[in-house]
Amino acid sequence: MPPLPGFSDNPFRTRMDLIRAAIALIKPLNPYKSPTRARITLATSTAAGFSETAAQLEGFSRPLWVVAFLLSSQATQSDPAIQTLLSDAELNLASWVQGLKEGTDPQSPEYWGDLGPSDQRMVEMETIAIALLVHPSAFSFSHDPPARGNLIRWLRQINAHAMPQNNWLFFRVLVNLALVLSLGVPLGEVKSHIDGALEVLDSFYIGDGWSSDGVWGAERKQADYYAGSFAMQFCALLFVKHAAALPAYAPRIEKYEAQAREFAKEYWRYFDADGAAIPFGRSLTYRYACAAFWAAVSYAGIEMAAPVDVGAVKGLLLRHLRWWSRQPHTFNTDGTHNIGYTYPNMYLSENYNSPQSPYWSLKSFLVLGLSSSSSFWSAGEQPHPLAAQGREALSRVKVVWPPRQLLVSAPEHHFLLSAGQSTSKPFKAREAKYGKFAYSSAFAFSVPTGPLLDQLAPDSTIAVYVQDGEEEGWKVRWEPYGVETGSVSVGGGYGYGEATFLRSTWRPWKRRGVRVETTLIAPGERWPGWHVRVHRIYIPRSTAPLRVVDGGFAVDAQTARDSSIFETRVCGSFDGVGEKEREEGWWNDGRGALVVSRGGASGVVDLTSSFSFGDAGAEGKRGECVILRADPNTNIIASRTLIPMVQHSFAVDGGDNQGDAEAVFCVVTGVFAIQASAEQHLERVWELWGARPSGAVDGGVVRLG
Repeated sequence: MPPLPGFSDNPFRTRMDLIRAAIALIKPLNPYKSPTRARITLATSTAAGFSETAAQLEGFSRPLWVVAFLLSSQATQSDPAIQTLLSDAELNLASWVQGLKEGTDPQSPEYWGDLGPSDQRMVEMETIAIALLVHPSAFSFSHDPPARGNLIRWLRQINAHAMPQNNWLFFRVLVNLALVLSLGVPLGEVKSHIDGALEVLDSFYIGDGWSSDGVWGAERKQADYYAGSFAMQFCALLFVKHAAALPAYAPRIEKYEAQAREFAKEYWRYFDADGAAIPFGRSLTYRYACAAFWAAVSYAGIEMAAPVDVGAVKGLLLRHLRWWSRQPHTFNTDGTHNIGYTYPNMYLSENYNSPQSPYWSLKSFLVLGLSSSSSFWSAGEQPHPLAAQGREALSRVKVVWPPRQLLVSAPEHHFLLSAGQSTSKPFKAREAKYGKFAYSSAFAFSVPTGPLLDQLAPDSTIAVYVQDGEEEGWKVRWEPYGVETGSVSVGGGYGYGEATFLRSTWRPWKRRGVRVETTLIAPGERWPGWHVRVHRIYIPRSTAPLRVVDGGFAVDAQTARDSSIFETRVCGSFDGVGEKEREEGWWNDGRGALVVSRGGASGVVDLTSSFSFGDAGAEGKRGECVILRADPNTNIIASRTLIPMVQHSFAVDGGDNQGDAEAVFCVVTGVFAIQASAEQHLERVWELWGARPSGAVDGGVVRLG
């Protein structure tokens, strides 16, 4: 796909840069507007699970995240350069005002329709509400009573129907704020709807500034980007900004400001030094909305403290946008956004993704609502908190407990380990989006295309298969329970002290009784590039032979010269490797498997023989390393990938403990990864690959070194 001029070549340094980028993003939409401008339908012809009318409304509403601010600037900005940009006839900002009038008029052929329960139109009302709050003189139709009446009637429908008990409740709050503050509806008429929604939203709070996307419990354990940038924190900050005019909500505003500061203390860890976010969870086609929290904090005027003061916030947001500007395959040939992450990928999408959905990414442009003289734009952009001077005390490894994750912000690889998220909601690829052991900003993760192993592409997770002829197929890690965190000792005379772990248990089948307890350990500086997985696998003696694979990170299968590594011979030995620096290829001697490509280095080693086991009745069983050629387009960053993995076969008929009801096996996997941007570490890849962790396991106690 071609790059998009104005976005792909944008330095993202100044407010003018963001104006140019916003114009570049919405200008290609012009040919797809309906005759009276109330609907936008892109040319890709894919469908979402809601009505086509709602999808076309989505196309109209989501660009309002920038249109409202551009129209406001056009009305108030004296800078002739900005006026010249905004007066472009092909941009036609006024068409969105016309479209709002037509879309809310029941007599118009482009009327958006009346709402029903859990209607997608409720989601699209959020952006319309913000447009009204940002620029009421354009969107409130104060001089056109019939149009104003239609708009009020249409918006008030959000109070008349049931909606999902998740982030959607904030849309009801914001719509009612707009009704009161921009359309003259008395607060008393809608206050109960605002307060009722806020009361339920309060029940989603899980601590340290984090909220789950719904009540955290057996049915839903989700704390992904909806928790911060897509909805929960983002909408709370919009409330802080605009509800300040309503004294009744002063205590809640103060609470939301405090929660935002708490959230920011660790949220920066999800972003790499070059701006890339760690993708996990659903709705990743919203792309650079991952950084919308930083835009919302600035827009709401929240005073932040180190390590995320205003200069750091500015850097986190703008570096993220710059990272996306270097991903040209996010655009169709006509300049519109496609569905996917770094390239078009319908396997990633959810059933609520229409061709117009990706424009929710424009939430990160909220800072266009700040004047060029604001503290955000006047502040100097600061580097990533871990790279800033005087920040040496910040830990590179940190458990963030509300989402049950361990963040590793190391110079060789930026990733997280995850232990406790899942959902019963039928999201596509939910096991891949929430249930894996690890997620990386550099290697991303893979989604399934089918039931076979290469189609499942089980990177950074464990998959099991019972060979009993019942054809149940592979089961991948899902619904972990018993999550705990702690530390293990790191010995060997290096003085590293302790390493942090997350532990959880998973049952592949409810009726078979097999369970897998996994301890994930991030050893930090002792073994750069590595993390360790200790699996205790409990298998009832009535179980047929079990096959288990433990996958490393999926790595780009292309070399720096764009040749395919899988067209070359797999090297069966590591002897002599490393004589050429940055040698690319794939190696597998059965004990370890490694791929080095333009995406970096990814490998696994079966470390079972390097660990001693003190468990009575537990057997350390060694596996075999393989490299899986994953189905194309499974990984969300690289379209062709190779996955190093360790495979084990367990048969429990024999052994010394046949009197026991179950057999216990202990296996240890070392997972190795160096991202392509870690130039210094890639030059040492063979040295680091050879320096592998070792240790001991005795029951629930693990020791490294």
